[in-house]
Amino acid sequence: MKALSSRMITIALVGAAAATAGIPGLKAQPSPSVKRAVLLRQDTAIPGREVVMGTVELPPGSTEGKHTHFAELYGFVQEGTITLAVEGQPTKTLNPGDVFTVASGRVHEGSNKGNTTAKTSVVFLAEKGKPLTTPVQ
Repeated sequence: MKALSSRMITIALVGAAAATAGIPGLKAQPSPSVKRAVLLRQDTAIPGREVVMGTVELPPGSTEGKHTHFAELYGFVQEGTITLAVEGQPTKTLNPGDVFTVASGRVHEGSNKGNTTAKTSVVFLAEKGKPLTTPVQ
């Protein structure tokens, strides 16, 4: 009987240790990182403005976080599906071939709730000398 109790305690301790070791894997994983690349930055014929062309990649499960631009934003979805929430507008689901715009100063956030990486091409008509992206709390 004593051997049985000792064996049960050992099994319980090993099980508890294994469960504790697995807990870090259960913690929420950080959201995958959004990748941005500027392809072109050039002055325009409009005084105080520049054009910035770039790409944005949103891995599955990623979100940009709420932000604004000192720029008009024009975008085109190349691959994947994007959910775009723009202040004052209904949230949109955008698929390959869809285009979108965001007015200067408008709070917005793109996210990828799908299973594949979403890729967009973007063009900003930006105020020269201002930050391109400003995070919003």
